Amino acid sequence: MENTLNFALLGCGRIASRHAEVLSGPVEGARLVAVCDVTEERAELFGSKYGVPHFTDLHEMMAAMGDKIDVINVLTPTGCHAQHVLEVVEYKKHVVVEKPMALTLDDAEAMIEACDRAQVKLFVVKQNRYNVPVQKLHQAMKAGRFGKIAMATARVRWMRNQAYYDQDGWRGTWLWDGGVFSNQASHHVDLLTWLCGDVDSVFAYTARSLVDIEVEDTGVAVLRFRNGALGVIEATTAARPKDLEASINILGEHGTVEIGGFAVNQMKTWLFEEPTPDDELVLQEFNQNPPNVYGFGHLEYLRNVVHVINHGGGAMVDGLEGLKSLRLISAIYESAATSREVWLRFQPTHSRLGRAEMRRRSDTAEDLRKPRK
Repeated sequence: MENTLNFALLGCGRIASRHAEVLSGPVEGARLVAVCDVTEERAELFGSKYGVPHFTDLHEMMAAMGDKIDVINVLTPTGCHAQHVLEVVEYKKHVVVEKPMALTLDDAEAMIEACDRAQVKLFVVKQNRYNVPVQKLHQAMKAGRFGKIAMATARVRWMRNQAYYDQDGWRGTWLWDGGVFSNQASHHVDLLTWLCGDVDSVFAYTARSLVDIEVEDTGVAVLRFRNGALGVIEATTAARPKDLEASINILGEHGTVEIGGFAVNQMKTWLFEEPTPDDELVLQEFNQNPPNVYGFGHLEYLRNVVHVINHGGGAMVDGLEGLKSLRLISAIYESAATSREVWLRFQPTHSRLGRAEMRRRSDTAEDLRKPRK
């Protein structure tokens, strides 16, 4: 029996609904006790829906309920993650932060260091690692069933139209959000590095195809993995008229696996030269496509958060793990900005992601939540 941990949500935007649903019953040992958003209407709506107090300021929430809160889930715009994590850490609370953990490597490292000093846990949400087909693929990789890896690819073909970006002023900006690579495809970047190991270099192209935003809605990146494999990431929010897929493919010396569906949840191909007794059942058991792009992983991810806090041990995705995929994302933007191959041991100089000088709109949190005019 888990000790019950009290969670609060900082940010009541789109992804917060998924966190709130999972924390309001399915996760044993977890309980949602408060929500906070700078837009009072959103905070009030969430508080009413889930039967918990709502606030419009983190510090007011902590003054009123700090002794009753164990974990704070930071679900604000990505460009605000570092600031909010650093504020939460001052209260000695464990932190769950949505992907990507930050937009700059300096911010991510500051978050890790602050949590270490405060002796609190930092969890970066990469829920697709918990998808059952992905877990099965990871086991096959660890067991060496593929032999030498030749190629690894990720495809994200989702639909985000102008209305999506116009919901909030922060969406599609360099300073607060980034484009399809840093936002929608960040999970799939993480899966490639988790499955195939370190990347040595990347070459990328990006484009703004179908929407009026600062950043890219479409991009391709070619990777050289340290193990000799090549990789390709194809990412777009320009699929029309609906979401098509998010998939991972691994092609090796002795086998091929493809996981597709909306959120890397549906086993499409499971084929090895030397089959095992349970191979015949894999396609039948792991062929369920989720109803939306969020998939099924948040439930298992937050269960792991509760387990690690209560019993110790390492998190599936801590700050250092979150930093790995952010480093690759930063290199992708650097390559796209310079039209050059970028090695992963680099210091960003041309990437616009997260840079204050690229600010175009008001930088107040309240204004960022307002729809675009």
